[in-house]
Amino acid sequence: MAGEAQSDCLFCKIVAGEVPATIVRESETTVAFRDINPQAPTHVLVIPKAHYPDAASLAEGAPEIAADVLREAGRVAVDEKVDGAGYRVVFNTGSGAGQTVWHAHAHVLGGRGLNWPPG
Repeated sequence: MAGEAQSDCLFCKIVAGEVPATIVRESETTVAFRDINPQAPTHVLVIPKAHYPDAASLAEGAPEIAADVLREAGRVAVDEKVDGAGYRVVFNTGSGAGQTVWHAHAHVLGGRGLNWPPG
């Protein structure tokens, strides 16, 4: 059920402390940690502590937490010192867009040039 931890979800296990992660920020509603397969010098995932399978369901079911994820993404960019040069926040929604973990998450990418359109 949306909002409730899922026993088979990797990110729910990170939130619960059952799976290790390099956590860089934590708020009441979010956790931010380094991606294990970084695509840029700065690649941090910001996730809601509550389980929602993707960004669309998060925005629909808990818009205040969706806002928290975006706020924390900006704070990660400041902490990582990529806010001045520019950074990208990406939500992959659905397998066709590259989503591989079915828990809403924002990728904060920076520290190198980021071409457009993304490929």
